[in-house]
Amino acid sequence: MSVQITTAMVDMFSANVMHLAQQKESRLRQFCRQETQRGEKQSYDRIGTKEAQLKSGRHSSVNYQDTPHSRRWVSVQTYYDADMVDREDKLRVIQNPESEYAKAIGAALGRKTDSVIIGAALGTAYTGRSGASTASLANANKIAAFVSTENTGSGLNVDTLRAVRKKFKQNEACRDDEKLIFVCAAEQVDNLLGETQTTSSDYAAIKALVDGDVNYFMGFTFVRTELLPFTTADVTYNVNNGSVGAGTGTLSATEGRRCFAMTNKSGVLCAMGPGVQGKIDPLPQMHYAHQVYAAIDIGAVRMEEVQVVEVLCKEV
Repeated sequence: MSVQITTAMVDMFSANVMHLAQQKESRLRQFCRQETQRGEKQSYDRIGTKEAQLKSGRHSSVNYQDTPHSRRWVSVQTYYDADMVDREDKLRVIQNPESEYAKAIGAALGRKTDSVIIGAALGTAYTGRSGASTASLANANKIAAFVSTENTGSGLNVDTLRAVRKKFKQNEACRDDEKLIFVCAAEQVDNLLGETQTTSSDYAAIKALVDGDVNYFMGFTFVRTELLPFTTADVTYNVNNGSVGAGTGTLSATEGRRCFAMTNKSGVLCAMGPGVQGKIDPLPQMHYAHQVYAAIDIGAVRMEEVQVVEVLCKEV
């Protein structure tokens, strides 16, 4: 049972329950390919690239080519949260806290969903016939935010966004009219505003992005979350184009926020069980206190490396 219920008692605090600052829902799942998964582990097949052949002449034989198949694997895991409300708690608190506990638990599961998606986008994907092989996001699919006059890392800027979009185009990872999703923290959006404030006609558009009036800029839909991890090791990069792995620039460990861009509804697959299990039940063995409980079964996988680009932005 939560020992902090006394903070809501009427002889100490207001009757209104205030939820502290937090992300209250999943912000990323809507931009993933969504699947319902009933088994613990399931594969999702992919079809690769083929090349058309030249017909050798009239009445010539057909030459058949194997269509390349591959697969990605998703393992769903169960995440839950729960708390308990005693009969005495209801007597001491003006409003029933059960619904507020349910809201808090729902927010926790929403954030966990985003953490799973972020881990899949930036982490290891399981591949092969039985899921025994792995695929990582190589340096070719990473860009460090860059400014040619800086060799210790940079915040997000327009030149870096152009380089990210160019990488998607060069890899044929998106159509010209296709939406790209850019996942970042508040710091990166603020970096854009500071860079263009006095020199660029893009200032008005970025100001609207910062103010929350729009979420679209330079072909990207921006999704903000503070759940993105930081780098754990130094990253070497080219200060002229942001390519990672070699160059004169070094982004120090713990200073690089690991943002990423992905194609909409295809770059990352998010699989969930048949539904969210939510219960508020009396427990006889606990003097009929009410347990507030919710759980989800969720997993995710990056479907193709070229459909995700990691963007390392300096944030200290």
